[in-house]
Amino acid sequence: MGMRKLKLQVVITIDGFIAGPNGEMDWMVGDWDDKLKDYIREITEPVDCIVLGRKLAQEFIPHWTAAFNNPAGAEEGSKKMVETPKIVFSKTQTKSEWENTVIENGDLVEEITKLKKQNGGDIIVYGGASFVSALIKHGLIDELHLLINPTAIGNGMPIFRELDNTQSFNLIHAIPFECGIVVLYYKPKRS
Repeated sequence: MGMRKLKLQVVITIDGFIAGPNGEMDWMVGDWDDKLKDYIREITEPVDCIVLGRKLAQEFIPHWTAAFNNPAGAEEGSKKMVETPKIVFSKTQTKSEWENTVIENGDLVEEITKLKKQNGGDIIVYGGASFVSALIKHGLIDELHLLINPTAIGNGMPIFRELDNTQSFNLIHAIPFECGIVVLYYKPKRS
């Protein structure tokens, strides 16, 4: 049995930010075409654990819960987001305020490594910026799915700023989608 994979799926600007300086997301392409939605479904299908940083979790979990419970009909993908067990990494919060979610205060590298050794499907991370930066810095991410949006914002929250050495990646594929997003899928080069 191999190790579980940790996947990163993020929307990102041409100039490499996953959010504006104050977390703005108004630059994102809102209208995804069906092929892109299928691609995302394929990535998330084998996922049975979501890891998040605390800051993102505070918006992410309530957003998807509301989307799932929307009387007008659940937003696409919300069932998966709500029903998949979540682990929120935090240095400050100790008790979970959300359903189906545990808080982890332990050492990031240690706990993620432990998680990857457990039985189960894939693990996915959606952010936030400093949490993802730490995961990349420590070489913990096995697949990067970068959804490059056709926008540049000049300043914002990067995910590669923390690197203390050069990291190389293998490009698995680059797929342009009709809505204007290009997905770049990389795996780290590991010796």
